[in-house]
Amino acid sequence: MTAQDSATTDTSIAVGGPPLPAPTPSARSGTLLAVLGVLAFSLTFPSTAWGLESFGPWSLVAVRSTLAALLAGGFLLALRVPAPARRHWAGLAVVAGGVVVGFPLLTTLALETSTSAHAAVVVGLLPLTTAAFATLRTGRRPSRAFWWAAVAGAAVVLAFAVQQSGGTLSSGDLYLFGALLVCAAGYTEGGRLAREMPGWHVIGWALIGCLPLSVAGAATALSFEPVRLSPHGVIGIVWVASVSTFFGLYVWYRGMASIGIARASQLQLAQPLLTLVWAVLLLGEHLPPAAIAAALAVLICIAVTQRAGARG
Repeated sequence: MTAQDSATTDTSIAVGGPPLPAPTPSARSGTLLAVLGVLAFSLTFPSTAWGLESFGPWSLVAVRSTLAALLAGGFLLALRVPAPARRHWAGLAVVAGGVVVGFPLLTTLALETSTSAHAAVVVGLLPLTTAAFATLRTGRRPSRAFWWAAVAGAAVVLAFAVQQSGGTLSSGDLYLFGALLVCAAGYTEGGRLAREMPGWHVIGWALIGCLPLSVAGAATALSFEPVRLSPHGVIGIVWVASVSTFFGLYVWYRGMASIGIARASQLQLAQPLLTLVWAVLLLGEHLPPAAIAAALAVLICIAVTQRAGARG
């Protein structure tokens, strides 16, 4: 997966017939799909915070994955999508471990003690981390400017996390840094697979692969964690299940495959700032000046990596 990977072929399934080729989305529609993905992801942390009003962290993640898998399975079954080729299984396992299980679980545990604004700043490093994973995956060698900017961005986030946690990293910060790593791996592998199959097939089969684990986890967690349904809690879990986990990843993978990893990552620069806005509007959180400054500094660092990567 390189910065120049910019096209994929989608398929539409004819009822009762074989898969038929469909036109590759134009650059404009690919950009729109990626923007929709960023908007969906920007609301994930506030929605998770709402979901935690009704569910425990383990229940929330397990029920979220189960609902998303049932939704994806319904589409796969209705459109008679064939099972993925054996060569795709390993990649789908990485996607499942990163974006279906790892990232939701680690960020949900983090949000028990961290604010959505704090989490948004730390996870703002995701485009940079994804670029680094893509570099390792493809063997490309970006310029020194890329790596200097990457290190600077990581230093800014680390300093922000330490300052906000009173001089040391909190358990929430450790969860968030772990979430960065597993999600970047899932994004990288998902972007690669989305060049060979439609984006919604990628996340759909990853969700289906996790369904037995999700159902077992939901049954176990719900028996230990009390459920207190509220309007916010229901809206939160419905959003993270149907939009953040299924629809958002579908449009994101398809847009990324259409316009390329670099261009899609540039659009994702707005995600932390959007999450800060939602944290204020939906959760009533107070934004410390350090959060805004750190988010802007990370945005600048990632912008430098994009320009350096394009030349590298």
